[in-house]
Amino acid sequence: MSASLKGSNSSKFQVSEFILMGFPGIHSWQHWLSFPLAILYLSAIGANILILITICQDPTLQQPMYYFLSILSVVDMGLATTIMPKILAIFWFDAKVISLPECFAQIYAIHCFVGMESGIFLCMAFDRYVAICHPLRYPSIVTNALILKATVFMVLRNGLFVIPVPVLAAQRNYCSRNEIEHCLCSNLGVTSLACDDRRPNSICQLILAWIGMGSDLGLIILSYTLILRSVLRLNSAEAAAKALSTCSSHLILILFFYTVVVVVSVTHLAEPKAPLIPVLLNVLHNIIPPSLNPIVYALRTKELRASFQKVFCLSLEKNTRHQRPSA
Repeated sequence: MSASLKGSNSSKFQVSEFILMGFPGIHSWQHWLSFPLAILYLSAIGANILILITICQDPTLQQPMYYFLSILSVVDMGLATTIMPKILAIFWFDAKVISLPECFAQIYAIHCFVGMESGIFLCMAFDRYVAICHPLRYPSIVTNALILKATVFMVLRNGLFVIPVPVLAAQRNYCSRNEIEHCLCSNLGVTSLACDDRRPNSICQLILAWIGMGSDLGLIILSYTLILRSVLRLNSAEAAAKALSTCSSHLILILFFYTVVVVVSVTHLAEPKAPLIPVLLNVLHNIIPPSLNPIVYALRTKELRASFQKVFCLSLEKNTRHQRPSA
């Protein structure tokens, strides 16, 4: 085994680094997957940067809904960048070795960003609830100060809340194996190499997931239940359709995000005969939402599409004006 071992004062050994083997069962041709993954990563970064530039430059988008969307874009880029550079380095440069501190830091960052994404979805659901159920009070409730407080709360909540996950993983005794059949440092994948009992880690992750993301999902469901009840009371079918259309993009992303979270969790707990499936789902769950979120919003939000065209046309006009004198 290519493990790097260091002796301790006892008769046990502690590994000093992990080796990320990539996708289990397809090591010989997994490098071909780097190309679609690289395209997804570049599209995620490019699309989210475009969202941020458009919202910053167009005054008509200086609204709470788009502020939350810009925060979501930052979180998405952070989540994708947490895993993709290392995955591409594994496939392209065979850089499979990762130190224990780097591995536990990646576990922390993944849990932190996924929790923040869930929290931002909750903030966006609350924004739509106030806009539809209490439209007259919307400007006085959803203020810039509230957005700032909600963002700071979500950062602190998830930044502090997930600390026990990597801390408990670091306290395990890794005395023999150090090859992780994964492309990234997942909590369950890392702790499965531990020589001692890893049940505290699994229980801790389950409890934190239920308290954090479970409460977010419960409040999101409550918000949309109240929204649906309010919409059904409207006398005009056109007004009801317009109200629901403002929520459609958000609902699509929420359904995708939480469905994949549940599927990934179930496949890991079930320990399937084909270990490739949970690993692949885990990677895709961390890269598809960052690339999907801006596309869904761009396709389904008329104001955002119009702003894209306006900003793009303005940039073309500026470039044309700069080029004319030199012609």
